[in-house]
Amino acid sequence: MENELMRMEVQQAVTAGEQALESLENAALKLKSASNWGFVDMIGGGFFASLVKHSKMNDATGYMEDARYRLQIFQKELKDVHLPSQFQLEVGTFLTFADFFFDDIISDYLVQSRIAETREQLNEAIRQVKQILNDLYNLLNSREG
Repeated sequence: MENELMRMEVQQAVTAGEQALESLENAALKLKSASNWGFVDMIGGGFFASLVKHSKMNDATGYMEDARYRLQIFQKELKDVHLPSQFQLEVGTFLTFADFFFDDIISDYLVQSRIAETREQLNEAIRQVKQILNDLYNLLNSREG
């Protein structure tokens, strides 16, 4: 009975992790797109490029907020199977404001820098979630045998 309960706990953690991973990967894709538009903006793309870039950044922010929520659930589920984990994601709003109102190469560079930094954080979170999921899959497989 205890073995079946543990299996259920692990499966719940796997489900939560897979959902968090999906949100993280969606955020990473949107930030990659924002970065691409940011390069266009830096070489003179003008208002339209800024508008599209910030739309992609806003989409990414939504996915990151969803990921943050899902990561909290994942962390809670991991406590039930004793696999600790910590993640932090953050998107600055001042740079978005500055980029629109001070549309020059300096603020564009700062936004690109922030996007790159956030993408690195996302990629690290994705790597960690994948590693933990792999451990959980292995735990599930060992309990089946």
